[in-house]
Amino acid sequence: MTGGAAVGEQADRSVNRELRARFDDVYGQYQQLRSGLDTLQTRLTALRVTRRSADGQVIATVGAQGQVIEVELTSAIYRERDAGALGRKITETIRAASTAAAEATRDLVAESMPAGSGTMDFLKTGDYAALLGRADAVLGKGEAER
Repeated sequence: MTGGAAVGEQADRSVNRELRARFDDVYGQYQQLRSGLDTLQTRLTALRVTRRSADGQVIATVGAQGQVIEVELTSAIYRERDAGALGRKITETIRAASTAAAEATRDLVAESMPAGSGTMDFLKTGDYAALLGRADAVLGKGEAER
């Protein structure tokens, strides 16, 4: 065995140890994220947001994705004879509940996502192109390092 081969083997071992340590770190982060996502899914499934119209006659409850769970009308609603106004009031109340549900969903997701993951920006903007561009940049960086 020559001296050059021994140095090369030591360098390979050092690189392997560094790669293994990095893998262990990334895998640990993945396990933590995965566990958090299970909890997040449970919390999102249970999320309910309720809003009342300004006059209290309409009560709307929605889920995490803004899906209507329930709409309640108080008996006072029958005193009004304007069907258009009632429809607008119901629609506005549901929109308010859906907006609040979106905010609550963002808050729950923010608790579970690693900082700088891009997920929060996507939830705020709904911009798939930016999210995919970020992923492309990360993947491209990985390709460039090879």
